[in-house]
Amino acid sequence: MTPPAHAHVPTTRPDAPALSRPGERLRRVRGALILPRGLRYMAVGAFFFSIMSLLVKVAGQRLPSQEMVLARSATMLGLSWIGLRRAGLSWRGDAEHRPLLVIRGIFGFAALSCFYYSIVRLPLGDSNVIQYTNPAFTAVLATWVLRERLRVREATAVLISLAGVALIARPSFLFGSAGALDPLVVGVALLGALCSASAYVTVRRLGGEDALVIIFYFSLVSVVGAIPAGWSAMLWPSAREWLLLLAIGATTQVAQLYMTRGLQLERAGRATAVGYLQVVFASFWGALFFGEIPGLLTLAGFGLVIVATLSLARPAGPGVDTAHAWPAAAEDVP
Repeated sequence: MTPPAHAHVPTTRPDAPALSRPGERLRRVRGALILPRGLRYMAVGAFFFSIMSLLVKVAGQRLPSQEMVLARSATMLGLSWIGLRRAGLSWRGDAEHRPLLVIRGIFGFAALSCFYYSIVRLPLGDSNVIQYTNPAFTAVLATWVLRERLRVREATAVLISLAGVALIARPSFLFGSAGALDPLVVGVALLGALCSASAYVTVRRLGGEDALVIIFYFSLVSVVGAIPAGWSAMLWPSAREWLLLLAIGATTQVAQLYMTRGLQLERAGRATAVGYLQVVFASFWGALFFGEIPGLLTLAGFGLVIVATLSLARPAGPGVDTAHAWPAAAEDVP
């Protein structure tokens, strides 16, 4: 039977919306799955920081932690000196800022020493997530030093972070002795987070001082501090350990560059969320190379610390300054 002449025959309209074309739909889906450039930078930075912590744990099987602090700081000192020369800046900085630059360097050296000490002695994921309690400590210190108002959200975040650390450390007086981490090492790790927070608050007091100058002072103070602190225990590295030490400095520098650029391109909340990939990566390396499988309580502790930090990074409302919740500059790693 022949269809009537006026019967409708479906055709593809030339002016159909772009979304109806398969190629355009595929491009839309692909675009939705690709992270913005700032978040990609943050992810790469988190990856290299996790590699740095893995290298520290491997090298720390024989080398003392202060020797690794010295190696990283010496590498950063040389690279920051080159950066200052290229930028035409003096390493001395503003005369009024020099006392604070030294104080920032001392806090940074103490934080780095504590962090490396805890990496060698704690599971990788645990040491990294305890270090990530520093935004909560920063919020508290900012109320005392910078006279910034401590809001209910920030006070709650501090308590949640400490609860998360308690689940990770599982102190024997709360959970019994089974599976508990060494309380001394956990205390050192928390001290490192507190020193990091102190360094961040000092950076805010420094105002417009160039980041390269701040990094230079941090590296210089760390080199000067690490030599006497670890001289008696220092060992001559093997060829493999020399490579590890160089790699620690190189991965730190790459991570800082990528994270600094990511923080410049992205909002603090989104950047913080991606920055927590460092904990995920570090936990993966710990499980892969050291058999460190986190239990349910440890994972719950991870979650509490992450939630607390994300709550600090979320804007509190128009006109509210949340910069102290997440340091957004090249000097933000201890």
